[in-house]
Amino acid sequence: MTPTPRRAAGSPRDRAAGLADLTWPEVPRDVLVLVPLGSTEQHGPHLPFDTDSVIAAAVAQRVAELLPAREEGGVLVAPALAYGASGEHAGFPGTVSIGDSALRIVVVEMVRSLGIWAGRIVFVNGHGGNVAALDDAVGQMRAEGHDVAWTGCDVPGGDPHAGRTETSVMLHLAPDRVRLDAAVAGDTRPLAVLLPELRARGVRGVAPSGVLGDPTGATAEEGLRTVRAMTAGALRRITTGVPDARGRLVVPEAPEVWETPETPEAPDTPQVWETSDASEAPSAPASAPAPAPTGRPEAERVAR
Repeated sequence: MTPTPRRAAGSPRDRAAGLADLTWPEVPRDVLVLVPLGSTEQHGPHLPFDTDSVIAAAVAQRVAELLPAREEGGVLVAPALAYGASGEHAGFPGTVSIGDSALRIVVVEMVRSLGIWAGRIVFVNGHGGNVAALDDAVGQMRAEGHDVAWTGCDVPGGDPHAGRTETSVMLHLAPDRVRLDAAVAGDTRPLAVLLPELRARGVRGVAPSGVLGDPTGATAEEGLRTVRAMTAGALRRITTGVPDARGRLVVPEAPEVWETPETPEAPDTPQVWETSDASEAPSAPASAPAPAPTGRPEAERVAR
């Protein structure tokens, strides 16, 4: 069987290539690199451990496919970093957490390494527990002169962990990996109410199933709409946002709407979502407390 010829990395169709698929001569210099950041942690009895990584990688890839016309040097999507700070899920077998300190060091060293050949670096974060390490590491790297920032995959109105939001997204992205017959409702109280207990007892002490929310009613169609909204929000922040002192991409005008871009996967009428990202809007969603003055809202650290 004749192998498919590899196109040059600089050609228009390859400007959103996956870094793992290239050889070193194909890597352009001064390219924008998107780095998905996830976790390996429990997501209830029905979702896989790499849920956050799958979502972050999918959003990063979709954003990359929409960026070539705006990024002259092209875009590369790095392999997802699948380990994060997941100490709040330590009570569940299978969870692997490297903690805040180790994650901070990993992000710092990744930026220093990428900075040798990449132009701009943006981490696309899929796990709330990674926020503190990202704030510290990316803020430090910016102070050292690196062109690096980060953004999340949040959408307004989503439940905190392994509920309807993430279940719908995974039904869209990886339906064969979702065990709907095992799905159960967890603690559905607002995150602001749950936070004191989560800080004191961890997720298992609050929700023995590992679910914060209720996956009932989750559908692949809803997951598609959510992925579109995640992509639109991340795309907007990457293209128009300005990094703050912590490296979070912030869009100056807020609140705004998230309009879903048209992609081959989403050709129909765009969905419109009100922005409630803490980095863009003056207040957090009703289900989460307002961000602390330090810029490390506890809600972000335990959700997802």
